[in-house]
Amino acid sequence: MSERERGIPGSSLARAARLAGLPLGHAGRAAFGVGKRIGGRPAEAVAAELQARTAEQLFAVLGELKGGAMKFGQALSVMEAAMPEELAGPYRATLTRLQESGPPMGVDRVHAILAQELGPRWASTKLVEFDDTPAAAASIGQVHRAVWRDGREVAVKIQYPGAGKALLSDLNQISRVARVAGSWVPGIDVKPIMDELRARMSEELDYALEAKHQRHFAKAFRDDDDVFVPDVLVESPQVLVTEWVEGTPLAEVIREGTQEQRDEAASLYLEFQLRSPGRARLLHADPHPGNFRITPDGRLGVLDFGAVNRLPGGLPPEMGAILTAALSGDGDELVKVLRAEGFIKRGIDIDPAGLVEYIEPLLEPILHEHFTPTRAWLRGAAAQLQDPRRPQFLVGLKLNLPPEYLLIHRVWLGGIGVLSQLGGTVPLREMICAYLPGVDESRWPPAPDAA
Repeated sequence: MSERERGIPGSSLARAARLAGLPLGHAGRAAFGVGKRIGGRPAEAVAAELQARTAEQLFAVLGELKGGAMKFGQALSVMEAAMPEELAGPYRATLTRLQESGPPMGVDRVHAILAQELGPRWASTKLVEFDDTPAAAASIGQVHRAVWRDGREVAVKIQYPGAGKALLSDLNQISRVARVAGSWVPGIDVKPIMDELRARMSEELDYALEAKHQRHFAKAFRDDDDVFVPDVLVESPQVLVTEWVEGTPLAEVIREGTQEQRDEAASLYLEFQLRSPGRARLLHADPHPGNFRITPDGRLGVLDFGAVNRLPGGLPPEMGAILTAALSGDGDELVKVLRAEGFIKRGIDIDPAGLVEYIEPLLEPILHEHFTPTRAWLRGAAAQLQDPRRPQFLVGLKLNLPPEYLLIHRVWLGGIGVLSQLGGTVPLREMICAYLPGVDESRWPPAPDAA
């Protein structure tokens, strides 16, 4: 049986070798490039070819291995908007491909899993039509389009055999080679990504839990004017059958959408992320574009509920208090709230004025009635925060991320990355005031573009 037919390819040793080979492959190409330069080729041409080949190898290895390797690649693809353009360019198309696709399992293996999970007569009693060609292939499973016995079009998500074992192996191996991750995608801090992915691994493999979360979201957004969450028809340990979501993938809007399409998609995406904690008491915690569609009737179709943050009280009102203190320039209050929430550990002294100045680059979008997040803006903000020449840089090193804010932090950072890729104009200030608890807009400075 071939690796593709088995699902997750290769043994743990073979997978580790493939992952470890990524930085080694880059080093080999770098040496080859030096040879070409000695032979007379321009340095710029050699560098461009080197980055292009590295990007292709990144996609090939992460995509074929699936599991944690591909999950890691998808996390990077959401964050590429913050990378310097000269570094991001060669990787952008490669990384965004990981948001939508990956090499599929073989047909025989797919049919065998369906027979095991849905019964030997699955093709006549449940899925009366089934497309053997996957509509999408992601990190731990692939999706097929089908027709349920009642005539509804459905999405059939099939988990790769051995996904759990491979996921753990990949995450451990990627952690070991994280010190050279700059060779793949420079400028990304890998450790927080790996810690969060490992913590959520078991939940994402649990299709019963995913089905429970999805049903909860579907009920919360039933008949909503702006959001569509497909119903779950049936779930088993390796198969999840849900309603099909027709629409334009958000990744396609990012690639070739008109400005009007970008504005509408960005507003729908942002509002969903802000609304869902208060409405569903859950936060969709996998913000990459492959999980969202713009439906024909103009709603945001939301997919994949494997990663969810449970928020029984909605978003913490302290988030609004932190934002209000920062926007009003009240450094003393900002330090007080951050310390109470665990962002500043006991015994750590922080200059209040320096703290306000440190986070100023992140506040600019909220100062305006309408704002257009772009890759250029995000790169500039990231560069300011990470610039060791700024006196405020040392302030940032003193801040801590409490565990209870970890997924919220990931979703907000990932969401900002997606919005910056979309490049749509959004009423960010209005939405935050409407949906973020604890906000006191009366203390905010007036918007410079207000009428």
